[in-house]
Amino acid sequence: MAHYALEAVQKYSQAENPSSFLAVNQGNSYFTLPGRPGIVVYRPAGDYFIQFGGPFAPEESYVDLMRAFAEYTAEQGRKLAIIQLQRHDAEIHARHGYTVNQVGASYAVDLSSFTLAGTRYMQLRNKISRALRSGLTIEEVDYEQWQDGVDTINRRWLPLKGEGARPLEYLVGQTGGEMQRHRRLFIGHFDGEAAGYVSYSPVYGSCPGWMHDLSRRLPDSPAGIMEAINKAAIDVFLAEDVRWLHFGFTPFTSLTEDREVPGHSLGFKWLMHYLWENQVVYPASSQLAYKDKWNPTLITTEYAAFPEQASAEGFVHIWRACNAM
Repeated sequence: MAHYALEAVQKYSQAENPSSFLAVNQGNSYFTLPGRPGIVVYRPAGDYFIQFGGPFAPEESYVDLMRAFAEYTAEQGRKLAIIQLQRHDAEIHARHGYTVNQVGASYAVDLSSFTLAGTRYMQLRNKISRALRSGLTIEEVDYEQWQDGVDTINRRWLPLKGEGARPLEYLVGQTGGEMQRHRRLFIGHFDGEAAGYVSYSPVYGSCPGWMHDLSRRLPDSPAGIMEAINKAAIDVFLAEDVRWLHFGFTPFTSLTEDREVPGHSLGFKWLMHYLWENQVVYPASSQLAYKDKWNPTLITTEYAAFPEQASAEGFVHIWRACNAM
């Protein structure tokens, strides 16, 4: 079914979801409707089904899939919450009785005008230079040949996130598995010992390119290693005439009144602003600071949706599906 999901993501790109490749993550569940093209991606969490994005479907079957999945959710005795809707999806869901609210944004850099020249990027250039002077070598590699190194980084990286931390899932990418051949992996190493990596996932739609997805490093790796790896990847992408480098979804960021959908929940809007200002659920400010280093030129608003009323309980279950609670 993951292969069908990938075909749907590649073919039905009108939703313009820069994170759409996450639809093929291992552990996802899928809903289809006989005789109607397209697919809905979701995961169970408690008594909820957490849907990822809108239906990946052509316009003629989009609403049918949306309604049928809501009915299926109710038949299974579950509640529904949806995360990472794009504006196109958000407006359709709002017209059909859903409460839709901003929940964050995705960021992308137009590589056709990318530069690190000038005083604005002096600190970033210095960090990259220090990392490279430390003896760091950066290569695009085959995952299978570097799997042990990636596993070691993953194991030693997690404690950096605090006691009891668990790796996020669902709304972040993966390494390995049958879909690895579609991703790209850049490793930073010292004499063959992996010290950090960045995994890139393909992005389809009108701004195609690559998404800076998983990025992890050893606790004792030098400062600037992640920036150096990403800059090396950018150099490769530029040589290939890749237009867009996406940095994915960051919750609670770029919340503005003009991006809300008619009928949105004032209480849920307050909650999103509170979570941005207090950073009690997710370190959104530090994630945004890293992305801002690269001067993103495209900001894509992302939305959450709930049948009828917005639900704080549903939002909690979104985080449960992501292994964040």
